Amino acid sequence: MIVLITGPSGAGKSTFVGALMADDPRLAFSISTTTRPMREGEVNGREYDFVDEEKFQQLISEGAFVEWARVHKNLYGTRHSRLAEMAAVGKIPLLDIDVQGGVDVIDIYDETELVSVFLFPPSWDELERRLRSRATDAEEVITTRLKNARTEVGYAGRYKYWVVNDDLDQAVVRMKAILLAESCRSNVQGKSPLD
Repeated sequence: MIVLITGPSGAGKSTFVGALMADDPRLAFSISTTTRPMREGEVNGREYDFVDEEKFQQLISEGAFVEWARVHKNLYGTRHSRLAEMAAVGKIPLLDIDVQGGVDVIDIYDETELVSVFLFPPSWDELERRLRSRATDAEEVITTRLKNARTEVGYAGRYKYWVVNDDLDQAVVRMKAILLAESCRSNVQGKSPLD
């Protein structure tokens, strides 16, 4: 199983994913590679693998990515090697990626392998409030993210599940229910418990 969580910038994905992972040791966060500048407090190899555009283009040409996309003027991608590392130690990879990359992943993996979740903010006003309260982006970046969010929400229908991040604890409870249901599917079990 691979868990894919996406949604517009400001939906609260990072906080949601952090709370979910703190509660489920089976999950392993798939660190994306990006050309985005590192923000204060971030560590290379923890939040992202930070590379320059030249290195990212080299990785594309080597076929290193499951998916990649240009989002908000920066490149982001999920490396095959990251997913293989997690599978090798029996972990469930959790991908927190942009909507474009998420659709690419949905197109690659069978529905029986992938649990795709679109995380919504509770309202457009709350989305804008969250983006502004970060105090990490210039006004131009915030405006771009708000505009892009309208387009990104249009892809929500491609995802198997929808979760509204109105109350973090309740959103995590809903996500845990999704993971429990998915782990009980017959194709995930592999064989009858009576065999």
